[in-house]
Amino acid sequence: MSSNDLPDNDPRDEKPQFVLPLVVRIERAAPPARTDALETSARAVLEILADERSQGEGEWARAIEDWQDARIRKVVRRARGAEWRRAEALPGLTVTSAQGTEVRVFPPVPLDGWPKDLARLQVSGTDLEDPAAPGPAPAEWPVLWLNPELDMSAGKTMAQTGHGAQLLWWRLSDADRKAWRAAGFPLSVRTADPARWPHLTSGELPVVQDAGFTEIAPGSCTVVSEYPALGIRAADGA
Repeated sequence: MSSNDLPDNDPRDEKPQFVLPLVVRIERAAPPARTDALETSARAVLEILADERSQGEGEWARAIEDWQDARIRKVVRRARGAEWRRAEALPGLTVTSAQGTEVRVFPPVPLDGWPKDLARLQVSGTDLEDPAAPGPAPAEWPVLWLNPELDMSAGKTMAQTGHGAQLLWWRLSDADRKAWRAAGFPLSVRTADPARWPHLTSGELPVVQDAGFTEIAPGSCTVVSEYPALGIRAADGA
């Protein structure tokens, strides 16, 4: 289950709530491709989870721990030009894809405690397109499957792929995490075949269920994480 999951009486709701901010760079003249942005945001979440500053006595460790003790909220905002430069000046890390998509992830902050330079950024209306349909996902690395029945903005979907990557991270052994990180956290995001979606959601795979705060109905399954090479696959093998 994801950060924003049901049930409504989850004891995590009684704890202080934090959010993981992500900012995608969208310059007017050269916006990123949608699928690449979705994959880069997922890798950004993995990078901050694996970063030494998020471990042990690291400077971000307490914020990461407090965030994970409550609902695992993520919010994606967009920036360009001077906005992006101001965001880059704040503590965090930037993940850049091979295609040039840039996503900066920041240590979790209280829901009502966003840094000024992030709070002023736009969160709604982030939409992107793929210039061409993405090809088949490589079999040796994880795939984050999107619900084919949902229509979400790019920003909302980026948050959901971040959830899916995090749930998969939790499922892996330390050795598998290290190997994945050493490879650069390769992964794919694809929309599931409608005929296969029920099989993906009915087994033991990590499934993101959204709380319905924005865009979609509460309890909607948004992403399923699969890693066939490590045996994390749909029960039917389809």
